[in-house]
Formats: sequence, C-alpha cells, structure tokens
Amino acid sequence: MPEGDTLARAARALHRALAGKPVVRFETVLPRLARVDAGAPVAGRTVERVESVGKHLLLHFSGGLVLRTHLRMNGSWHLYRPGAPWRRPASAMRVLVEVPDAVAVAFELPVAEWIRAADLGRAPALARLGPDLLSPAFDQAEAERRLRARGALAVADALVDQGALAGAGNELKSEILFVAGVSPFRRVEDLADAELRAVIATARRLIAENVPPPGPGGVETWRGGRRTTRRMNPRERAWVYGRGGRPCRRCGAPIAFARQGPHAQATWWCPRCQPGPG
Repeated sequence: MPEGDTLARAARALHRALAGKPVVRFETVLPRLARVDAGAPVAGRTVERVESVGKHLLLHFSGGLVLRTHLRMNGSWHLYRPGAPWRRPASAMRVLVEVPDAVAVAFELPVAEWIRAADLGRAPALARLGPDLLSPAFDQAEAERRLRARGALAVADALVDQGALAGAGNELKSEILFVAGVSPFRRVEDLADAELRAVIATARRLIAENVPPPGPGGVETWRGGRRTTRRMNPRERAWVYGRGGRPCRRCGAPIAFARQGPHAQATWWCPRCQPGPG
C-alpha cells in the first residue's frame, strides 16, 4: 500500500499539472461520483489545489467540492498529455480529470468520494487521522498522546495505526524502528518518553527525506523506490525491510522476519540492534 511519502509526491505532481486550470472533461465509472457530476458538473470548474493528508489524496475544485481518494493496495494516479496513450488499460480507469494541457487518470481506485469543502474537517475518514508526519503544523504533543493511548499495542502496530500517526505504512514501520533502535514487539507503554520521542522524530525524518524538493523549474525528479539508508546503491535502499535472513548492514547479525499484529503484517528487524521481545 502506498505510504505518505508516495502520496505526497503524487499530490505535488498532480497539483503542478492541474492547479489553477479549468476542467474540460471529467469522467468516472463510479456511480457515487457520477451522480454528483450529473447534478453539478465538474467540467467547467477550476482545480484549486491537490494535496495529500496521510495516505489520502484530495483534489479541490471550485465551488467547494473536494474529491477524496485512497489508493489502498492497487490504486494509482497517472498523468498524461492529452491524446497520449495510457500505460494501463481503459477498463482499469475509474476517474479522469482533464485540463487543457494534462489528463489525470486514476486506475483501479478502490476508494473515492465527494466531500463538501465546508465539511472536510468532519469527514469520518479524515477526522479520525492522527497528526500527519509530513505536515508543517505537526503536533508533537498530540502525536505522543495518541501513541500513549495505544499503550498495550506493540509499537510496530501503533506506528501503522493511522489514528495515531498519519502517513507511515508497513515498509516505513520496519525502517523507523531499526533506525530508532527499538524492537517492533515492545509495547508502547514500556517505552521511555525519550524512546517514544525518538521513534516519532525518526518517522518524521525518514518520510520527509523521501519527499525531496522538486528539481529546477519545479519538475519532479524522483527516481527509484523509497530510500532510508541514504546510500546511492539501489540495492542498499533499505536497512531491514525485505531482507529477512541477510546480514544486518550495521552489525552483521541475520535480519529476522515475522508476521505481527491482528492483520499479520510483515515485520523485519535486527535482534541485535533492536534488543527486546521478538
């Protein structure tokens, strides 16, 4: 499932291509979206901005209309020049937003809904979110409070709970806890305050480092997958994620792997660098 850094890069690319431009064509195969479009057409509105909030992507249109989408496992947004061939079949298209010089297409979109801009703060899917790790207005105290409220959970499970912190997913979870030196199986209530703050600070740093500033002229230059080691070799992008049985990049001990939590999510860690349960 795409994590907060991936959504932030997608939102930035969509914003650059669409914002401030009139919609010349809107199409959808999703009945809930189509009904609203039939009564109050999206074509003719202006795309005001595109933003990400945790793992949600929001397209704001003039007239106080917001399209919220969530990609889950298989969804994706693509950008094309008008008339250019798509990289996915037309049967996978769920939403299309065209402006004079760009076409944004959402494929295999599992979650999409219209929200009135005035109701955005009360929308259930957004209102439940914890502090967004990428937000300039990140609320450290609230993040600590929400994590502490999940004291009986293993810290790895708490990190991917979007109601505690918004943005981190399964890959970042394992990387954050390795860098912070915390066993993924330790309960939140057993972490010292300094340890909890270190986990939060590490989460914010790693996710931000994977949303680098755009290149010259605002062009997106991101290439390759998520990188948490700061190493240039593409084979050394991650510390522990996906590396079960291989030597730890720091101490040489074999990286461990287990299924964890109520959803049996994959977790990787180094038993030597992250001592504790597990």
